[in-house]
Amino acid sequence: MAHGNGTSDGTTIPDHEFWDTFYAEHDQIWSGNPNVVLVRETRGLTPGTALDLGCGEGADTVWLAGQGWRVTAVDVSRVALGRAAGQAAAAGVADRVDWQWHDLAESFPEGSFDLVSAQFLHHPSEIFREKILRRASGAVAPGGVLLIVGHAGFPAWEEHGHEEAHFPTPDEVLAALALAEGEWEVQLSEEHERIQNGPDGQPTTRTDNALKVRRRG
Repeated sequence: MAHGNGTSDGTTIPDHEFWDTFYAEHDQIWSGNPNVVLVRETRGLTPGTALDLGCGEGADTVWLAGQGWRVTAVDVSRVALGRAAGQAAAAGVADRVDWQWHDLAESFPEGSFDLVSAQFLHHPSEIFREKILRRASGAVAPGGVLLIVGHAGFPAWEEHGHEEAHFPTPDEVLAALALAEGEWEVQLSEEHERIQNGPDGQPTTRTDNALKVRRRG
C-alpha cells in the first residue's frame, strides 16, 4: 500500500519514488548541519543507542555518531541513504551507523533505543504520522528520550492553497502519542523561531515546535 504525495494532476506518487526524485535533483539538498534542537537537547545525554527517523542526507546521524552514539538511521529514499552513508564514511563514523530503508507507514526498525529522534517527519496523512510517532514512542528504552521536532506552518515563500493541511502543536503531538500515564515525563514542549534561507537566498523567520519526553526507568 503506497502512502504518497499528490501531484498537480491529482495522481499520487508513492513516498519512496517522490523522495528519490526529490534527492536526485541535486547533489545536496540540506545544509549538512545537524538540527539545532537535536544538538541542544542531546548534549547532556549519555551516548547509547539512537534511532534517527527520516534521516535524509544524514547530518543528524553523522553528528550523533560523532558524539559516540550507535545510530540506526532510517529513510524512505535509497538515494538519500546512499548519500548519507557517504557522509558518514567521510566523517569516519560509518562503523557506528546501521542504515535501514523503511516506509515507516508500513514497516519500522526493530529494537529499543536510548534516543529516538523524529526531526521534521511530516506526512501527507496526519493519521499515518500519528501512527509512526506512536511506534516511535514504543521504541524508547526505559530511561530513554523521544524528541519530536516539526514545522508549525508553511514557509513564507510557499504558495498557499493547503487549507486542509494541519501542523499539530506540541500539545496535540503529545495527546496523539497516547503515552501511558505515569510512565513518561515531559521535558520540553515549545514553539520556537529560527532563521532559514528561502529559495531566493534571503533569510526568513520560521516557527517550529518541539516535544521531548522521557520514559521513566
